[in-house]
Amino acid sequence: MMSKYILRSTCIFGKYMQNNLPVMLSAISYPHNSLEQIRHINKHWNPKYKKERKEKFIKIDLPNFHETNKKKAAERKRSLLKQYGIYPQKQWTERPIFISCTPNAFDSYVPPEGDGKFSTITKAGAMQKMTDVTMKGKSMMAIRKIKSFEDTFTLKNFPQEALNIYIKAHEALAAKDMNALIEYVTESAYSKMLHNVMDKNIRWKYVESLEPPRIVHARCQHLITKDNLFGQLTMRIHSQQILTIYDRFGRLLKGSEILKKDVLEYIVYENHLANQYGKWRLHEKIIPSWMPPREVGEKTYILSPETEKVITPDLPNKSTDTTNAAETTAN
Repeated sequence: MMSKYILRSTCIFGKYMQNNLPVMLSAISYPHNSLEQIRHINKHWNPKYKKERKEKFIKIDLPNFHETNKKKAAERKRSLLKQYGIYPQKQWTERPIFISCTPNAFDSYVPPEGDGKFSTITKAGAMQKMTDVTMKGKSMMAIRKIKSFEDTFTLKNFPQEALNIYIKAHEALAAKDMNALIEYVTESAYSKMLHNVMDKNIRWKYVESLEPPRIVHARCQHLITKDNLFGQLTMRIHSQQILTIYDRFGRLLKGSEILKKDVLEYIVYENHLANQYGKWRLHEKIIPSWMPPREVGEKTYILSPETEKVITPDLPNKSTDTTNAAETTAN
């Protein structure tokens, strides 16, 4: 029994030592001790340096973030800035600009006149081949620059990739799928392809390639800074296609759904080489100056009441016509 009180007195002795109180070696019942330390009390046990602890915190007048009156909130903010001697923040009106494509084709390719009509055996065809050879110097340097940015770029595989981009872009245009179209064309070509298309129905089909597509021109150019580099490749695509265009009333404007036509086009593809996620997209179509102008389909409009009166004048009354006819018969 005595050992029990000795054990409890030892515990009491430890508690008194922890609280910096006079040591009491009396046999006191430990569970009923009123001087037991409770660890979850927030009040600090030592009042020393109380003033210093208080000065560690600085009271700040925070603005009212739930102020409904914007005019009062602006005046309060201005007074606080004036009170602390802080200049008002400048209202920046500039917006960040991201240049993802160039406005047009730089150093555009000039197609030889009569391309696609002369055989390589004839004199005109041989002259065209010689012209292509002389233009290959800058193109090879540009292709070497493109390969330094794209490790997977090869001259052998790119023509087929460019042809797939060409087909998917025109299929998206015919279906008026804007989300798919922006994946295959640049922002510059996007607005040009959608111009005057909204009120028409287009039927387009790629039949076959008459000649394998090939690269005829390559250029690299930086924009604003030397690090912002763009690459452009001009593809020669000679194919057979079917194109039919209907107006908003279902009337045929141009083309035929059963007639195939030979089409020779020079398509410029562009890639933002400085962008890690850049990809080749259709950028522009080169139309040579020697090509004859294409026929434009006639447009149809709804006449307004004022215009309709001008075009169809008022007809004479039926009663007047009957009287005149009777007089003519009598005479």
